Amino acid sequence: MLLIGRSGREKLLEGCARDLKDSFAARGTHLHLSYSTDLADARESDVVVCASGVPRQPGQDRNDLALGNARIVADIARTIGRIAPDAILLIITNPVDPMTAVALEHSGLEPRQVFGLGTHLDSMRLKSLIANYFKVHVSEVHTRIIGEHGESMVPLWSATTIGGIQISNLPAFSGLPAQEMMETVRTSGEFIIRNKGATIYGPGEAIATLVKTILGDENRILTVSSYIRSEVHGIGDVCIGVPARLNKQGVFPVPIRIEEPEVIGFQRSVEKIRAITREVMEKLDR
Repeated sequence: MLLIGRSGREKLLEGCARDLKDSFAARGTHLHLSYSTDLADARESDVVVCASGVPRQPGQDRNDLALGNARIVADIARTIGRIAPDAILLIITNPVDPMTAVALEHSGLEPRQVFGLGTHLDSMRLKSLIANYFKVHVSEVHTRIIGEHGESMVPLWSATTIGGIQISNLPAFSGLPAQEMMETVRTSGEFIIRNKGATIYGPGEAIATLVKTILGDENRILTVSSYIRSEVHGIGDVCIGVPARLNKQGVFPVPIRIEEPEVIGFQRSVEKIRAITREVMEKLDR
């Protein structure tokens, strides 16, 4: 595992490396870990996680960061495409959907090789809220949020089950505070940033899950930002959060059919992200 940071941040990198090594020691994990300020040292990597960029501040929308972070992501993506052409590139930088498109465009990698954290963590947040409401173990709940990692995200209640039972078939579903739950999911990042400065543990676990799924060739279906052509009711030509199969070869969106209100919500989300992505790309080209 290689940590890469900006020149002049060696002390921070050294501290992070020491802290992580202590974590691995406590877990009993055998792993060689090093750090560098030269991106060229990532040559021949299997997976590259790009979290570079300006972090969101309290009161900021993720999309406020778009152009500045796009310049950073584009530069990194070009380098990774050149020095690690077989790598899987995972984008964490916000706004993650347009940044995934920027990375795909500037890396020259195939669509299967570039994806973003997307709505994976949002889906897990909703899963936890549903489990608490029904008083069941979180592993009994299967649900997904698709679309933008942001305000226009769309919950797939039609694809939500508890213990294998469609959620609408449970009597308690009639009292489910669905809108309140989604508002909690949408504002979780802002809440955490406002109260402690940054989101760390949730995204960290989500990222680790994605990397483990790829390296383990697990073929799990997770909801991430990926380039789609027409997998969701013919809607496509955009990088956005959708269910996708992950393995060592990369990320493969899964064709799905959803309820009409969900299609309408997803189409709105796609149009929003497509417009932001187009604007960012045009400014980058200039």
